[in-house]
Amino acid sequence: MDYLKKTFLLLFIVSAAGSVYAQGNYEKMGTQAWMKGDYKTAVAQLSKADNADPNNVNVLRMLAYSNFQCGDFENAITAYSRLIVLKPNDYSAYYYRGKARLNIANLPKEALNQMRENFYTSAIKDFSKAIEINGEEDTQILQNRGIAYKDYAIFKSYKIKKATEKAAVVAIFNNSIADFQKVLTIQPLRKDIISLIDYVKAQITSLK
Repeated sequence: MDYLKKTFLLLFIVSAAGSVYAQGNYEKMGTQAWMKGDYKTAVAQLSKADNADPNNVNVLRMLAYSNFQCGDFENAITAYSRLIVLKPNDYSAYYYRGKARLNIANLPKEALNQMRENFYTSAIKDFSKAIEINGEEDTQILQNRGIAYKDYAIFKSYKIKKATEKAAVVAIFNNSIADFQKVLTIQPLRKDIISLIDYVKAQITSLK
């Protein structure tokens, strides 16, 4: 009886060690691919490492980013959402989840078409949370939130039927301008931002 117990224990230890080795190997290969910018291979390897250890923050962060770079925005959102549960103050997770949601909103699959507004508003909330955590000095996040406001307002403008709806759209456009102006306060020579402000103002004028 003792011999059987020892045998089973030994087999369990060997199996567990093999599993840990495989997990570490997947993470190592995934990390190497990620560092080379080979995001497709990174997703394949990191997915295996993630299956073995779903609470590995480093694996999850690289997997989420790799999915994003591969254009798999739905899986990127899923991975970043899991990362946020584990690291609720990781501003970059909110930022990239926001970008993924904005990408889906702007290039919707037919099945997701009815959910576009939700993707826009969720993207704006993600960018706002990233700014809350990291501060308003991060012009990249401010710029992306401004773009999200702009795109959302354009989307809403197609559905205007009442004066109140028009006022709501103008308010969203103004939020966009406000974010772009904050960027200019920090980086006053940004011609691309100046052009975006002019574009948004032209959109507002076209509503009148």
